[in-house]
Order: sequence, then structure tokens, then C-alpha cells
Amino acid sequence: MYRLIHLLTLLGVISFISCNSKKQYFEESGTVFHTLYNIKYEAPQILTDKIDAELQQFNLSLNPFNPNSIIAKVNNNDTVEVDDWFTEVFNKSMEVSRNSDGVFDITCAPLVNVWGFGFSKKESVTPEMIDSLRAFVGYQKVHLDGRRVVKDDPRLLLNCSAIAKGYSCDVIARLLEREGVENYMVDIGGEVMMKGVNQNGACWRVGINLPEDDSTGVVNKYDEVIQLCRKGAIATSGNYRNFYIKDGKKYAHTIDPRTGYPAQQSVLSATIVADDCMTADAYATAFMAMGLEKARQMAASLPDIEYYVIYADDNGKHQIEYSKGMLQYLPKRKAMLSSDKP
Repeated sequence: MYRLIHLLTLLGVISFISCNSKKQYFEESGTVFHTLYNIKYEAPQILTDKIDAELQQFNLSLNPFNPNSIIAKVNNNDTVEVDDWFTEVFNKSMEVSRNSDGVFDITCAPLVNVWGFGFSKKESVTPEMIDSLRAFVGYQKVHLDGRRVVKDDPRLLLNCSAIAKGYSCDVIARLLEREGVENYMVDIGGEVMMKGVNQNGACWRVGINLPEDDSTGVVNKYDEVIQLCRKGAIATSGNYRNFYIKDGKKYAHTIDPRTGYPAQQSVLSATIVADDCMTADAYATAFMAMGLEKARQMAASLPDIEYYVIYADDNGKHQIEYSKGMLQYLPKRKAMLSSDKP
């Protein structure tokens, strides 16, 4: 009888605590992977320590700028076993490389570096240098054998920056869901993973920046707003933030591994909506390097992604193209189209 009374009392206390653990919205912000992050979520208590720990662990896996990370050790040809995060990103990268005919390629790190956008200092670039680097660039020249990375050439380097930032959003989203969070938005460097509703009970919204050259990242004029009323991800890639001018010529960070040079396409920015942020991030980059026509063809074979592209026409004027399925996420454009109907 005493044990029964004790048990009932304990259950009552637990029930009281549970009922009084009212959820509220928290916001976390800071810097990770040389970029800003902002995380909003509804939970009974703040999760700062767990989020920080997850980001730091991720940093030790896929950050090529960290000499102690797994990817840095792979690039140094150290004997190292890769973790689940590395494996998932590597396999998705190979998938996107195949779908984009090699335009997306995480082995183009030497080319990214030489143009000054990677993890080593840029040099004076010559055609001969590009040709020599391309000899050990190519996604077909590396594979996984269990937990080991096998390279055809030891000079081959990996840089997952065009996909890992999006994947880090997925990783934090999974953490939040393990903690019972149902409403959240994870924004890391402009790549976003979201679920549920915001603190006002409305669907999450993300703005698409106008592609205006601004290496400071201060200018934030929006061309369109994407509203996602489901669990999903949004990623945007553009050459209007990460670039430099040399001898009067603009060099942007999207490198075409087929040529070894910065991509010179009419696409100014590409925004992708997908189920996960890793996928959205990778295809946004692929769109930038492929150009609109080939990207359009690729997207037609990928029913799980939608796109919104801003490009320059022959007269240099900004134009917009988006996939049919993207319209459902564009409240501003839907309203405009509805008002045009008789």
C-alpha cells in the first residue's frame, strides 16, 4: 500500500510538472563555419548547449577549414575513418554529380582554392595551372570503401561547402525533433530547414534576395517571399555576395569543374525547395554552374525539387523563371496572377 501511494504521488508530481512545462519560442544566433546562423524553435526549455554541441561535432566532421576535421584529414591523406555525417554528404554529392553530368563536384576543391574561394590562399592563375589541376579533379576519381575514402590520385581534395552548410541545417533539425520540437526554422548561412509554424501561428516565410553585388552581405532587398506550410527546405545560391574584382573583371565563387574557371552563366541566383536542405543546397549550386537551359532539363527529371531562378537576358535585364510546382510557395506571385484574371 505504501509503495502504491508513493507511486501515485510520484506520477502526480510528474503530471503536474509536465502540465506546467509550457512551451515557448526561443531564438539562437551566432557564427559557425565562417557564416551566421539563426535558429527559432518552440520548446519547454532552451536548447542552447545541445545545439552548440551538435554544431561543434559537425565542425569536426565536414569543415575543411578545421585542421582537426575528418575532411581535412582525408585531404591530408591521413588514415581516418569517416563518420555517418561525412558518408551521407558524400553519397548525396555523388548522386547530384551524376544528375548534373559532373557540374556539381566536391572534388573541385583545388580549383576553388586557386581562384581564392577555398581553404588555401589564391595564386596568380594561368591556363597551364588550371589544366594541371584538372588532371586530379573529377567525382569519378574518388569513392567510399566502407568507412574509408579511396582516391585515384592522392592530390585529390574534397570541399563539401556547397552542400555541407545545407546538411548542417538538416542535422540541427533532426536534433530539435529528437527533443520533441514540432515548430522550428533553422537558418545557417541563408540555407533554411523548417517545420510547423512561427510564434504567430503562421507558416514560415523566407525572402529571396535581389541579386545585387554586395560582398558585405548588408544589402537585403527582397525579390520574392517563399512560404512553406510543410516540413521542407529552401536554399539559394548566387554570385552577388562571394566575389572579388581583379583588373576590372569580376570573379565569383561558383566554379565550373568542366572548364576550371568561374562559371560565366546568365543565372544570377537560384533558389531550390526540397524535402531536405542538403539536397536543396547542392542543386542550387548546380543550377548556378549549369546555366538555365541545362538546369531546366535536369529539374524536369527531378520531381522532388522546385526552382526559382533570376537571370539576365541578352540586354542585361533581370528576368524570372520558376517551376510549375514552385508557384504554390509564392504567395505574392499567386496573388498577382489571381488579380490578373478576369
